[in-house]
Amino acid sequence: MKNLAGLMKQAQQMQSKMQEMQAKLETTEVVGEAGAGLVKVTLNGRNELRAISIDPKVIDPADAEMLQDLIVAAHKDAKSKIEAISAEELQKVTGGMQLPAGMKLPF
Repeated sequence: MKNLAGLMKQAQQMQSKMQEMQAKLETTEVVGEAGAGLVKVTLNGRNELRAISIDPKVIDPADAEMLQDLIVAAHKDAKSKIEAISAEELQKVTGGMQLPAGMKLPF
């Protein structure tokens, strides 16, 4: 019974740390860039789009496809930064413990 109580306490502590991590990620914002910074996309830690900045130099009605590609690339850059931050924070919470394959936390 002692081991079970200790295990439950550890689980509650981890849950509390996960909630703290999620709150921290919600306030985290990253900027992804493409085209040498001509297009910027801002995402929060929940992968919600917060802002897009487009330098007028890349706005060419005759070449909308290039601008679309730059927006997608900037979003991908921001998303990979958020994923790296999330993985780092999760590593801190789990103390290096490996999660089962396919299990993605906190989202």
